[in-house]
Amino acid sequence: MNLKTVTRAVLVAAASLTLAACGINSVPAAEEEAKAKWADVEAQFQRRANLIPNLAEVAQGAAENERGILTEVTEARARATSINVTADDLGDEAKMAELAAAQSQLSQGLGRLLASFEAYPQIQSNQNFLALQSQLEGTENRIAVAIRDYNEAVRKYNTTIRTFPDTIGANIIHGAEPLVPYSAVTEGAEEAPQLDMTSN
Repeated sequence: MNLKTVTRAVLVAAASLTLAACGINSVPAAEEEAKAKWADVEAQFQRRANLIPNLAEVAQGAAENERGILTEVTEARARATSINVTADDLGDEAKMAELAAAQSQLSQGLGRLLASFEAYPQIQSNQNFLALQSQLEGTENRIAVAIRDYNEAVRKYNTTIRTFPDTIGANIIHGAEPLVPYSAVTEGAEEAPQLDMTSN
């Protein structure tokens, strides 16, 4: 064998090895990043769900109309917490849509309830309510950030498994499937409710 043939064989082997390694580390790393970001979203949803019983306690002095909204919020909380989306479900578009709908319903109910409390000076002056309101608004903002970060991680993962050369490893070795980004069912549902505290 001459030097040219040996060089060519080494280059072909090196290129084959390089292509064979494509996606071996980057695909699982991108998938794990998306799963970690999803865990952050779940933690913020749980934080919000945990604050709702405190809201119910503060609302004891509210009028009957607000009690009806509070009941709706409590029921929405039960629905939202009953839908469990694990890291293995992140590719299931139907399950993600079901969770998004339930969380959106909860966000809307909370926004309506907090806005309705503006008419009650005794609730507005309650320090527990003010602290709870601040925590809920902060949690809604954390949810929005966690969803944005999750969707960015999903975008990176989906791009990784679809672009050359990582797509080779993603499809051949890992059998990678695209993940589903989280999308709010109602426009603006992922945004914290805005309350006008100066009207009273």
